Amino acid sequence: MKKSKIYIAGHTGLVGSSILREFKNQGYTNLIVRIHSELNLLDYKEVTSFFEKEKPEYVILAAAKVGGIYANNTFPAEFIYENLQIQNNVIHCSYLNKVKKLLFLGSSCIYPRDCPQPIKEEYLLNGKLEPTNEPYAIAKIAGIKLCQSYNRQYKTNFISVMPTNLYGVGDSFDTKNSHVLPALIYKVHRAKINNEKNVTVWGTGKPLREFLYVDDLANACLFLMQNYSDSEIINIGSGHEVSIKQLAEIICEIVGYTGQISFDTSMPDGTPRKFLDISKLTKLGWKAKTDLQAGIKKTYTWYLEKFVIKKVTIYND
Repeated sequence: MKKSKIYIAGHTGLVGSSILREFKNQGYTNLIVRIHSELNLLDYKEVTSFFEKEKPEYVILAAAKVGGIYANNTFPAEFIYENLQIQNNVIHCSYLNKVKKLLFLGSSCIYPRDCPQPIKEEYLLNGKLEPTNEPYAIAKIAGIKLCQSYNRQYKTNFISVMPTNLYGVGDSFDTKNSHVLPALIYKVHRAKINNEKNVTVWGTGKPLREFLYVDDLANACLFLMQNYSDSEIINIGSGHEVSIKQLAEIICEIVGYTGQISFDTSMPDGTPRKFLDISKLTKLGWKAKTDLQAGIKKTYTWYLEKFVIKKVTIYND
């Protein structure tokens, strides 16, 4: 497989860039990537032409429109339309061009808002979704069902993985469109350099979240491409959870911010708890390597190198 032609869709994003690094680091030499100006995944004709010309043997579908609570609430039509289009085009063309195996990246937000914890794969479609990200979740569920339907009817080998909340090198630090962890890194860093006495966090701080360093996800994806060929979805997580309040405190400690943390309770919390049952993956022989503090330190170091001109000391090494 190391010399096989592998197409990584979405290689410039947080997930796709990490998967590209992981495959390269593991000695895969025939990786295909295209930036948006070279291949618009929303355009079926362009995707068809690309697959017919390149004939990839394996496909990693990491391309998606993603964002946090604000972005999902503000652009629901874009989230459902664009994700459906991307999925339909890439998955269908993979079938038409006899791709040997496809890995589709879903999200833990596909599960019902109030389902039992930890969340087992079997809980999918057993309850109502979290309203703040319902359009995105429905698109991802459609992608899962598309893969399962093609496997059933056409005997394809399309697998679907459900990662928990991700963060790491390559993340977006836009406070309106990013997810909670990078948004907090940005807010806390700005508060530190501006000598602000207070940092405001959206919501109550009470929701519990599980976080997975993105390089661990990439390693899990490669592992599953090699070791998993079932139509049933499979969760990928760290096995640990933390409250948003605790997360903010950890970030403040790593950044070296000594001000106060306050909570804007007029903003939505989102799902109260979202902790994945990863026993299925653990039994296959994989587990995450990066703990939360180490992962945040790596992410903050990258943020400083990428976005901050002068170096700032990282505390508690």
